[in-house]
Amino acid sequence: MPVEPASSARPLSVPAPRPTAEPAPPATTVPPPPGGRAAWLAWSIGVSVYVLAVIHRTSLGVAGLDAADRFGIGASALSTFSILQVLVYAAMQIPVGLLVDRFGPRRVLLFGILLLSAGQLAFAFSSSFTPALASRAVLGCGDAMTFISVLRIAARWFPAAKNPFVAQLTGLAGMGGNLVTTVVLARALHSEGWTRTFTGTALLGTAVFALVALFLREAPAGPAATPLPAAPRIPVGRQVREVWREPGTRLGLWVHFTTQFPGNAFGLLWGLPYLVEAQGMSRGEAGGLLTLLVLANMTFGFVFGRVLSRTAGARMPIVLTVIATTAAGWALVLAWPGGHPPLWLLAGIILVMGSNGPASLVGLDYARARNPVERLGTASGVVNMGGFIGTMITLFGIGVLLDALSPGNGSGYSAEAYRWAFCWQYVPLAVGTVMILRLRKKVAAAGS
Repeated sequence: MPVEPASSARPLSVPAPRPTAEPAPPATTVPPPPGGRAAWLAWSIGVSVYVLAVIHRTSLGVAGLDAADRFGIGASALSTFSILQVLVYAAMQIPVGLLVDRFGPRRVLLFGILLLSAGQLAFAFSSSFTPALASRAVLGCGDAMTFISVLRIAARWFPAAKNPFVAQLTGLAGMGGNLVTTVVLARALHSEGWTRTFTGTALLGTAVFALVALFLREAPAGPAATPLPAAPRIPVGRQVREVWREPGTRLGLWVHFTTQFPGNAFGLLWGLPYLVEAQGMSRGEAGGLLTLLVLANMTFGFVFGRVLSRTAGARMPIVLTVIATTAAGWALVLAWPGGHPPLWLLAGIILVMGSNGPASLVGLDYARARNPVERLGTASGVVNMGGFIGTMITLFGIGVLLDALSPGNGSGYSAEAYRWAFCWQYVPLAVGTVMILRLRKKVAAAGS
């Protein structure tokens, strides 16, 4: 009889550890994101911040000539505004990616809105070059916190197969912000003046901040909502090294670098001055062509998104076609006798540049395919640096060449000066294409 209790107690003591060990698999096996209406709602709230950021980012594109008059500066100094803004944006990409991985996109978006609004408000009241320059740096820092955060929200709400399409839709929505700039902000500058226009855009941030703070859920309820435990335990340096070691990350960076900068530099700063000063258009006509750039960008974003959501094999053909078409289009425009190409050709190159932004998002697809979810913020940050580094190099090169080719640095620049200055685009275009072709083989060998 004494043996019976021992043997009957034994079955009770053997399963005892199992209840503590068996809950582990559900914690590591996270179900795929659900998608659906709740996902689109979360994405819409997040993307509203990105739209706001694009309005702030591109505002100088329609105010470049006004800024030159207000601050009494030439082309090199004018390009410094956009260069510093883009430089800060690019430099912040990896830190922002790490912040998103560790603290979540919602907090990062809220902080980004505060910086965007503060930078634009300071720019509205700046009357000299140095304070205005500092305000654009603050704005660039806030801008850097938006796109990566929205992509991370999408990655946690949508199934992986839908991510390329959602990324293109995010870019398309951002172009809606650009449309607001070219249509609304350009007119407001001349009807309401500098201070009131930029103050109004800064105050838009209060509504968007309230929307994010009150309604944004950065992940669906349940296991998918729990933060991934691996990311905070990895040292920052090691995480960045692991991301960089992936060949898909490096290829993504160079794809982003090479495809984005021509349309970005044109839309951010040099498009309006080129069309007005070099081509003799009115501001209204130039604004119409810049609107065409935005509409083309939105159209290409939708088309590329649909194609890439069906087959990953379309990535490289899209990238190489966009690069070749952009290079050929600008060669025809810049080689046109007298430096005054016809309107149909100007409209053509602007339509081609509309494909630049959507093609650059293919770089994020390469990084997303090669990095685990806990490193996606960091990987996206690395890739997203590329196009803005290319933009910065292009903005600076064109500004320096314009001043060098137009002694006197005063009221304007000739069509010939613009022609030779815009030839600078071929330097980053050539470097980026070579790097894409080299890394493409490594990614193929690695099985991506």
